[in-house]
Amino acid sequence: MAKKTYSADDITVLEGLEAVRVRPGMYIGSTGEKGLHHILWEIVDNAIDEAANGFADKVDVVLYKDGSASVEDNGRGMPVDIHKDKKVSAVELIFTQLHAGGKFGNDNYNYSGGLHGVGASVTNALSEWLKVQVYRGNVYQMEFSSYFDEKTGKMVSGAPKAPLADTGMKTKKKGTFVQFKPDARVFDTTVFKFDVVAKRLREIAFLNKGVCITLTDKREEPEVKKTFKYDGGIVDFVKYLNEGKNALFDPPVYVSAERDGILIEFAMQHTDSYVESIFSFVNNIPTPEGGMHEIGFKSGITKVLNDFARNANYLKDKDPNFMGEDFREGMTAILSIKMKNVQFEGQTKTKLGNPEVRPAVEAVTVEEIELLTKNKKNADIFDAIIKKAQGAAKVRNAAKHAKEIARGKKEADSTKLIGKLANCSSKKAELNEIFIVEGDSAGGSAKQGRDRQHQAILPLRGKPLNAEKKRLDEVLKNEEIRTIISALGTGIGSDFTLKSLNYDKVIILSDADQDGAHIRAILLTFFFRYMKELVQTGHVYIGMPPLYKVYKKDMEEYAYDDGELEAKKAKVGRGYQIQRYKGLGEMNPEQLWDTTMNPKTRLLMQVTLEDAAEAERLITTLMGDAIDARKAYISENAQFNKEDSFMKEVKL
Repeated sequence: MAKKTYSADDITVLEGLEAVRVRPGMYIGSTGEKGLHHILWEIVDNAIDEAANGFADKVDVVLYKDGSASVEDNGRGMPVDIHKDKKVSAVELIFTQLHAGGKFGNDNYNYSGGLHGVGASVTNALSEWLKVQVYRGNVYQMEFSSYFDEKTGKMVSGAPKAPLADTGMKTKKKGTFVQFKPDARVFDTTVFKFDVVAKRLREIAFLNKGVCITLTDKREEPEVKKTFKYDGGIVDFVKYLNEGKNALFDPPVYVSAERDGILIEFAMQHTDSYVESIFSFVNNIPTPEGGMHEIGFKSGITKVLNDFARNANYLKDKDPNFMGEDFREGMTAILSIKMKNVQFEGQTKTKLGNPEVRPAVEAVTVEEIELLTKNKKNADIFDAIIKKAQGAAKVRNAAKHAKEIARGKKEADSTKLIGKLANCSSKKAELNEIFIVEGDSAGGSAKQGRDRQHQAILPLRGKPLNAEKKRLDEVLKNEEIRTIISALGTGIGSDFTLKSLNYDKVIILSDADQDGAHIRAILLTFFFRYMKELVQTGHVYIGMPPLYKVYKKDMEEYAYDDGELEAKKAKVGRGYQIQRYKGLGEMNPEQLWDTTMNPKTRLLMQVTLEDAAEAERLITTLMGDAIDARKAYISENAQFNKEDSFMKEVKL
């Protein structure tokens, strides 16, 4: 059990702040939008750790007009006494010493998301100023600032303005309030995105049953406020993700148990869709690369459901077992574990490496699901799951045959690809890019205008199939999909191999209108469903063609949206003319190169998966069967030449 008392003696100091300002990317990943939000997550994680360990049930996040943000919890409050070795308050240590906190011992927090990050000190080091108030019967206050010291000629980061002060005010409140302003001298942007913050807070609320999280945006008039509180926890999370899908049973299956000091919780529900959607978390931190907990969950599900299928005579003695993928077809699952001493690995440190987790999760999955199968009340649930698996197993051979065709093993298919693909001459995949272009007309211009050494062109002569509504074997019957797979060279699904990718950048180039947006959505859906690693590793981009050319005599400017049009008119000056492009095919090769393909002048959107669960829900909304939900989303959000909610703008 975590300790009820929490004092300065519980604060362990590992190292100072010296390097943070010099190399911020080492600590927060980047100084762009992702890094900016990271320093907010550090403070949010500290507040949530209090809630996850039973000391708080409320967290409030506020975004202010001056660019600052605040996080307040009703937990125990940071320790305010003096550290026996460092001779300063614990609050000062927490904000001025890297990795100083109460989470490195095992007594104060059973589980900690904050361990994944680098602590409140990094937020302080990269802020123009930071203020903290602690409520422990009395109100304690301390302020920090970053400034240029003219005497030394160096930046001073996160320096205390004065020691922690007891204000003398009494309070019945408990907890900690932290407000900080990101430093514009560090970050490329200091504007927090409301939607990015809201998505993360919603996710955290799902993962922490009953905790009330509010987000208030005081930058708006009137201010905007959202509240996230889910008494059903991850069961509500699964339902949220499955909105717009047809569930085979309701409510979702839910399991919670502790094994070897690891708290294991999962919820799952099958729908009539054909893809699996498993999202895993460790101490509230997303693990999109999976790891030992996911391996244990998947192997446990496969074992216990095969045993059930045999015992219930769904499988005869001569029948082979179902494959794990058969049971996971149409499954939406949230797996959340909480543990000490987390070891992350993988390229982005989002894969759980602790080997002891796998057998623990597998054992809990087998034991708890087996108990549920023995309860007659659950007969319809497991009957639906097994029948779904039977259907999946029947199409496996057809899908295997279709995959062979898609890999280009059939000579006829390879011949078709040769006729479509205008390949580049360079054999260095890391320098090459492929444009998947809408239509033969635009494809012709792109082929003529491209850099033939490094740019390949693959024109689409029809709309690819919507992968959201079809099984894999049906998807692979679509000629456009097959040619894309053959050109990229990676295979798909369980056969996907990133190292076989023929191009570093896969660029979708479609018209900036409704039809173009639909083709873009279809292709993104296919990549997300069957080549997710391609998206996760940042290889997929959206080409952004201009909507207008503003010109006179020998002067011309391009505008990529209506907002930019006015600025371009002013730049060209009186006597301008405007050409509105209805499609890529209206551009000659030189124009297409200058505006959309030239790495020095073009604008690309990189497709990212910062929030895979939210991307899952978005694709279901846009590409699924729920027409009303799709219309509502499009009417509210559709701007065909703007970035989507899981894209970021990059000049490449």
